[in-house]
Amino acid sequence: MVAARDPVEIGLVVYPGVQEAAVLGLTDLFQLANRLAAERSPDALRLRVSPWQWQEASQTVIRTFDSEPGPGNAPAMVILPPTLGDPIARGVAAPYADWLRARHAAGATLGSVCAGAFVLAEAGLLSGRAATTHWAYRDALAMRFPDIALDADKLVIDDGDIITAGGYMAWTDLGLKLVDRVLGPTVMMDTARFMLVDPPGREQRFYSPFAPRLNHGDEAILKVQHWLQARGARDVTLATMAEHAALEERTFLRRFRNATGLKPTEYCQHLRVGKAREMLEATTRSIDQIAWDVGYDDPGSFRKVFARITGLVPGDYRRRFGVERAALVAGER
Repeated sequence: MVAARDPVEIGLVVYPGVQEAAVLGLTDLFQLANRLAAERSPDALRLRVSPWQWQEASQTVIRTFDSEPGPGNAPAMVILPPTLGDPIARGVAAPYADWLRARHAAGATLGSVCAGAFVLAEAGLLSGRAATTHWAYRDALAMRFPDIALDADKLVIDDGDIITAGGYMAWTDLGLKLVDRVLGPTVMMDTARFMLVDPPGREQRFYSPFAPRLNHGDEAILKVQHWLQARGARDVTLATMAEHAALEERTFLRRFRNATGLKPTEYCQHLRVGKAREMLEATTRSIDQIAWDVGYDDPGSFRKVFARITGLVPGDYRRRFGVERAALVAGER
């Protein structure tokens, strides 16, 4: 039985291609949380941080560093950091699979960031589970592991014993989640404030652009997609889209959804919102004018669609990403 004040070990898996900046950043985040926790209470619980790596000689995954050497043969929490390259190949991930399954079976909480989800998935640990990854890897993860309940709009999905995070820098969100879980919300907020990062609660869809599927092989649907892109999806109807594809409407609807994953109306909304995002970021036009420019006669309807797709109302989106915000940040440097 581990003593109540023994540090809680968090293992960082250093697999081939891992983003080393995230490994070091997580190490610093947890060490900072330890310092801030100790400032509040000298006998506060501590986090023990250790990188783990496959060793050919022993044919196992071993601890390569320990921030607080002591008893214990395995971490209570394990994180798969992101990669800067392509998602890990099946053969490269295989050596880590048994170790990860054993850690999970022993009660460890597992976490992944960005393409680190592929390592968990290769071990079979995301089968039937809710998970997220970087929006750029969404389709690849869904095709390779169709049994995952994937939601790439979410930046973090906390599914209890498995926590997945989306983008490259979402290691801060995952790290703060674990600080909150072990050291409590006060230390988590102290850590977030010190690092000048948002506490967990953001959504990946705030940042991810619309990336339509174009490699589906349906030439008629691809022709319509290019046509919609060229005209900004303005003043189009189901009938005109079906006519452009030279298909009967019911056939067009079925093939369009099979090819793109969206209904034609949803697809057009994404295109219009994408154009509106660009205008909100780069211009000072009024929101009502932008709504009109992208094809909405009713600004109220535009605001509802924009909020549903991005997770932010247009005004909040502009305050977060617009040119005035960028100018303000530049002026603060």
